[in-house]
Amino acid sequence: MHTETLTPEAAYARAIHRSDMVACKLAFIDCKLPGSDKKENYSLIGAGVTQSEDQVVNLVEPHGFSLGVAAMPPGVTNNLHMHFTAEVFMVQQGTWKFRWGHGESQGEVLGGPGDVLSMPTWIFRGFSNVGSDDGWIVTALGGDNTGGIIWHPEVLAAAAEHGLHLTRDNMLVDVSGGAPRPAPDELTQPLDAEDLSALPVYTARQMQAFMVRADAREWSDRALVGAVLSSGECALAPALGYGMSERRGHVAPITGAHGFSIDWLRLGAAGSTGAFLSRDKQVLCVMRGGLELLINRGPDQVVVRLEEREVYSVPAHVWRELRSVGEQACELTVTTAGDHRKRLVWAQEVVDAADARGFTVDPNGCIVQRRLLPLSALDVGVAA
Repeated sequence: MHTETLTPEAAYARAIHRSDMVACKLAFIDCKLPGSDKKENYSLIGAGVTQSEDQVVNLVEPHGFSLGVAAMPPGVTNNLHMHFTAEVFMVQQGTWKFRWGHGESQGEVLGGPGDVLSMPTWIFRGFSNVGSDDGWIVTALGGDNTGGIIWHPEVLAAAAEHGLHLTRDNMLVDVSGGAPRPAPDELTQPLDAEDLSALPVYTARQMQAFMVRADAREWSDRALVGAVLSSGECALAPALGYGMSERRGHVAPITGAHGFSIDWLRLGAAGSTGAFLSRDKQVLCVMRGGLELLINRGPDQVVVRLEEREVYSVPAHVWRELRSVGEQACELTVTTAGDHRKRLVWAQEVVDAADARGFTVDPNGCIVQRRLLPLSALDVGVAA
């Protein structure tokens, strides 16, 4: 099995701590509109759909997806726009009203901490913080090049009144700040009535298939080989796409091609995943509690500490172990590149310990009692 080892400098550089995150307050064309002027946009992994040349991107390395944060105080709104690739919201804090469609086709749903919502492509969407707390949403976007976004015609018109214009290459021009106004043929053109009427329509019932409520997550402490050893202190709940669960029939409620999968991982006060590697890049977002991340094996091991709202990008083929730190449980999301089912590789000591308890994986990569398998189905290469 091919493995990679990170130097301490490289390992620490892949952590995005809260102090490393830089907000852009003029990332989008609606950022001067009343009720939208207090938005903050963070581009953590890739540029995402920011329309500002001043946006700071923490990690520009391609992952196959982008990851960012929308931070908004109570009462603030993000106006109607549409995406060409996947846009998935992972709510960390706040009470949010998500809207989609326009005119008579518009629908809305409330979301709170722990909820995950995937907005279908090519429909208008917007969201508002309708709670009393400052809001924080982690957003995952499909592809390394998202192609930008399209704003609703009414948003473009309102922004122009505040001196903001959008060029055809999806970049923001602030005339009120002294920039020259682009020529008419350089500006993006709003959708007309025929364009708007041709857009897909989703009912509230249909949109339920694109959302996983926090209280509806299907947690399992038998979803990972390493979890078998954690005495209930390590559990996984698939949210979106083909993730890394190794429990037969343990599938995500949100399906379809996004370019990535999302799993929730919960580690109790003494919880650990055990050492494993993934053939695909993974991004960890700590939603609650503290996390200790052990990168590499043996004398090359590097320990990285992460707190709430902090992020880490783990390269493919690098050993890692996740441990909870502190007195409370740690919850995080694991976003893994690709639409395929993820097959983890476990350290030999993890496989041996699971085997001693009577568990292994079958040729399909699912956890099973070892005694049920014939010899021809054993030793199919889960360890390295």
